[in-house]
Amino acid sequence: MKTLDKAFDPETYESRIAQLWEQADAFRGDPSRGGERFSMVIPPPNVTGSLHIGHALDYTLQDVIVRRQRMLGKDTVWVPGTDHAGIATQMVVERHLREQGLTRHELGRERFVEEVWKWKETYHARIVETLRRLGCSCDWSRERFTLDPGLSRAVRETFVRLHEEGLIYRGERLINWSVGSQTALSDLEVLRDEPEQGELWSFAYPVEGGGEIVVATTRPETMLGDTAVAVHPDDPRWKDMIGRRVIHPFFPEREIRVIADEILADPETGTGAVKVTPAHDPNDFECGRRHGLPMINILNPDGTLNENAGPFAGLDRFEARERVKQALTERGLFRGSRPHMYAPGRCQRTHTIVEPMLSTQWFVRMKPLAEPAIEAVRSGAIRFVPSSWEKTYFHWLENIEDWCISRQLWWGHRIPAWHCADCGEITVAREDPSACGSCGSPRIEQDPDVLDTWFSSQLWPFSVFGWPERTPDLERYHPTDVLVTGFDIIFFWVARMIMSSLHLTGKIPFRTVLFHGLVRDAQGRKMSKSTGNAIDPGETMDRHGVDALRFTLAAMTSPGSDIALSESRLEGYRAFLNKLWNATRFLLMRLPAELERERPDYDEADLDDLDRYLVASFLDTVDAVDRAMDAFRFDQAVEAIYHFLWHTFCDWSIELSKPDLASGDGGERGRIRGAVMLDVLDGALRLLHPFAPFITEELWQHLPRRHGESPLLATARIPTPDDPAVPVPRALDRPAARALVEHWLIEPVGAVRGLRSGAGIAPSRPIRVLLRPRDESGREALARFADRIGVLARAERVEVLDGAPPDEPALRHVGEHVEVTVPLEGAVDIEQERARLSRERDKLARERDGLRRKLSNPAFVEKAPAEVVDKDRGRLASVEARLAEVERLLGQLS
Repeated sequence: MKTLDKAFDPETYESRIAQLWEQADAFRGDPSRGGERFSMVIPPPNVTGSLHIGHALDYTLQDVIVRRQRMLGKDTVWVPGTDHAGIATQMVVERHLREQGLTRHELGRERFVEEVWKWKETYHARIVETLRRLGCSCDWSRERFTLDPGLSRAVRETFVRLHEEGLIYRGERLINWSVGSQTALSDLEVLRDEPEQGELWSFAYPVEGGGEIVVATTRPETMLGDTAVAVHPDDPRWKDMIGRRVIHPFFPEREIRVIADEILADPETGTGAVKVTPAHDPNDFECGRRHGLPMINILNPDGTLNENAGPFAGLDRFEARERVKQALTERGLFRGSRPHMYAPGRCQRTHTIVEPMLSTQWFVRMKPLAEPAIEAVRSGAIRFVPSSWEKTYFHWLENIEDWCISRQLWWGHRIPAWHCADCGEITVAREDPSACGSCGSPRIEQDPDVLDTWFSSQLWPFSVFGWPERTPDLERYHPTDVLVTGFDIIFFWVARMIMSSLHLTGKIPFRTVLFHGLVRDAQGRKMSKSTGNAIDPGETMDRHGVDALRFTLAAMTSPGSDIALSESRLEGYRAFLNKLWNATRFLLMRLPAELERERPDYDEADLDDLDRYLVASFLDTVDAVDRAMDAFRFDQAVEAIYHFLWHTFCDWSIELSKPDLASGDGGERGRIRGAVMLDVLDGALRLLHPFAPFITEELWQHLPRRHGESPLLATARIPTPDDPAVPVPRALDRPAARALVEHWLIEPVGAVRGLRSGAGIAPSRPIRVLLRPRDESGREALARFADRIGVLARAERVEVLDGAPPDEPALRHVGEHVEVTVPLEGAVDIEQERARLSRERDKLARERDGLRRKLSNPAFVEKAPAEVVDKDRGRLASVEARLAEVERLLGQLS
């Protein structure tokens, strides 16, 4: 048997264990295998840079699920991959080029795309390295990239098929134009959740024949594109003006009428009159379509004003705003302004203000696709965890607008449409055409735009398996079983995957969607480089090891809740893994020699009370983990494993078994005890493996193996309620086995230790312990465990009383099942201890009074930082608890 290193140091085994898995090809799926299968696809990270702590959470949870399913014996596939991330990647590469004094236009399209491919190769390698280091048990033979030839074919097939069905069209509509990114954006790529301080500016339009009509706007420059003023048809202030012409101060020749529109104009708001700019406002655009208004675009793509802006042409949009205000004021048309909070809409990538602008783009008709997607979730075919996200999903799909899918970028899937220079028609084709599909002219040119990156991402769950071909992988692994993702991309990605999969394959893309929260810092703040609170997963793994990071993230995860990650939690769970390492090493060093070769078989009759307690606790833990994982309660599963291994196995079973294993040859009892502890440790490592794969594989490789067992823990069976995976007796009375030891051994030992610690009695100081069962049924058990209680509590004598304890100075604890008394004579100097406790009581009382005064002061509570107030409240609770304990001890000394 190999010797386990004395020191716990993850760096010594992590890479070696990873190579072990890779050499065994442990994670490859086999579509020809038959039997149950389980499949997942990784949400592909963008090739824009390195992975952050949110990725570490996302992939840890997925790997926990996948490893568990693999250990359940299923043919398991987890497909890895990366996303080309069109606009995001192009932006970072352009920024990189600017640092070298270059622009993409200077390079030209072909050379620029070559530069992006170089960037992709560099960061793809870093991403894969991090995923492997994190222990992600992906099937790397199936790795995909969204610009791979196979996935590119799927994208083109989708575009052509939807175009043939009339679901993709090209038309002039109002779109979101990002001046910063120089491309159209979908509605989801526009941030509108941050209200900003703006100005509501009012001006008058003179009315032909006399009078004026006052309107207000946050964007005065857009009045250069006004083509009407709308009022409510029932508004008595303006009824007589409906149909009359207003005079544009800068374009007096333009035909602008007062129109009646009950949808756009609200008599209860402002003057009740609304300026109408159909080419630069979504509500005005719809109004313009209802009334057949001219649509005048005043903007260039770079945010300057075009020739339609007349005397303001060439000015930047924000400079033009001030010039227009100045010119209107000089003409006597200014009618006042006031501060106004509004959300102007900002580009998700550049955070520049987005301009609604009339433009010719490619769109997908979404309503026909949305209806089946709504039904798939409503019927339960797809389950959301937590289910509260269904309401958000339904609301968006029920109010969905057409999706603008064309982007004015160079990096991405180029739109498979060719424009004819002769007849003007557009040819959409699966293969590159040599001539126009309408007139046969060879003078055709491919559309310069690329598709929104989410157009290809929506195909991910089935394109990675070979769609549109009917491949063995597609038949076997689609639909997938679980998708793990953040709630922030429920619209960008989740909803679109459901719509596209249903429409293109006739199947749902996945059966369950698990939404997790965000990783925040210890104070609950969002992590970012600018605030300096970001946690780098690589550095964290260097410091604590991979398993400590994974275990911490899983321990803090419940569906939909954010995680407040702290260094102390990471340190605490690293300590847990260190304790497990030491306990395993101790057990292996104390095993009887024959157990190093093989473990003997045994049945319930061979077990003593401690064996039964250990086996019963293990089986209960198996049940708890199974229930928790069925509900995706990673936190509850981790808590069950943690409590069993730390408390039951390490703190109690190892300690209680030391006499039987003391010499490494404890006879028959030692042989059975060692075999039981090995089997239970084996089973516990299997339970823990999905959460902490490296340490568990390393420890498991050191355990003596049963004949025919898997060579790898990663592919061994995991314990379930129906199959504990190790040969422990399953039919024993678990509640009785646990109660016997917990009530009559663990409870009194814990009470004595607490009394000794609270009174400051040194562990080396001999004490007497008097035990009185609160239920006479426990007397025999207490007597049976008296010697073990004495050893564990370091008592020179343990007595089980028939009646009440003697009336003498003593420490007392009345537990749920046992009353424990520790006489103080000989254990402490009573007068000296009373004096010490009195001094501590007085000091604590003074601190308590000071904290109470401080926290009762409204000025402090309202003005001090919240974390300072919380810290003082926590300290007050701690002081009050210790003061109560000191007063209790003083009472026992009287």
